[in-house]
Amino acid sequence: MKRTIVLSLVLVTFLAAGIIFSGCSSGEKGAAADDKQITLRYAFFAPATTFPAKQMEKWKEELETRTNGKVNVELFHGGTLLTDKNMYDGVRDGVAEIGLSCTTYEPGRFPLMAVADLPSGFTNSKVASQVVFDLVSEYPPEAFKDYKIITAFATEPSHLMVKEPVAKLEDLKGRQLRISGALTPVLEELGASPVGMSMSEVPEALQTGIVKGLVSSREVLKDLKLAENARYTTDYPLTITTFVAVMNKDVWESLPSDVQQVIDELSGEMAVWTGDYMDNHVKDALEWSKQEYGLQMTTLTPEEKTRWDAKLKPIQDGYVAEMEDRGLPAKAYQKRLYELIEKYSN
Repeated sequence: MKRTIVLSLVLVTFLAAGIIFSGCSSGEKGAAADDKQITLRYAFFAPATTFPAKQMEKWKEELETRTNGKVNVELFHGGTLLTDKNMYDGVRDGVAEIGLSCTTYEPGRFPLMAVADLPSGFTNSKVASQVVFDLVSEYPPEAFKDYKIITAFATEPSHLMVKEPVAKLEDLKGRQLRISGALTPVLEELGASPVGMSMSEVPEALQTGIVKGLVSSREVLKDLKLAENARYTTDYPLTITTFVAVMNKDVWESLPSDVQQVIDELSGEMAVWTGDYMDNHVKDALEWSKQEYGLQMTTLTPEEKTRWDAKLKPIQDGYVAEMEDRGLPAKAYQKRLYELIEKYSN
């Protein structure tokens, strides 16, 4: 009898201990779930050496630091997860939580944004980046209604980078030059033959002679080593290229409010940071290209510059009128564009 009682007490003790330990374990798992690290995959189509990728690295560093390691950002450069052809759709479909791409790579999808991309008198990337960030915030593109916009920024004004020097309009006649797809009317108006392709395709296209040059911001002379095959640049500012980073909306809505707050704080900061980085990097790229490959700068005569201005000035106004006819607030957008340029240029 005593033996039975002792065994019963031992069994009860073990069961009670099991319940206690089980409860502790359950509590620990619950706490771990609450504090579980969040991983965000961030995709981009160009190599890690490019300035948009440097922006990604800075954003990752700041987000991870400001959330005390609560968020981990995995970067996928060079089209390893998504390419320029499926970046935004891939984010929508959950292939990556965040994606960065150029809006000019998808002609017609972002009609109002194209107003700012056309020749507008931008002086540098810092001004352009702050302007496009404000415009995207004030006029959210319909194409991004199912996304969370993380940040937006822009290149410096693009320039001609070519195999043979261009000093007058006649030098451009029929010449095949790469430009972002939505901006082809600019080259057409100047008499060249535009070729729409992503920047990742340009090094091979230049080397094989598919194109005789390109229109882009000039940091690519160093970042993509294009100065080896494009040893002349014309000192005449043309278009800008706008980049927008977006997050899958369901992912955004699932994030804790403190993480959302940090991401919102970073959005405008990154436009300023990226513009500063870009402008300094362009200066470095030009100097490097001169030293390594003898890059030469061609300056237009005042008379020739007037000819180019006359060709390009009507493009934006004509596009704005076309968008107004389609029912878009293009005139208000254009007016705000120049207000912001003045604001950030002072």
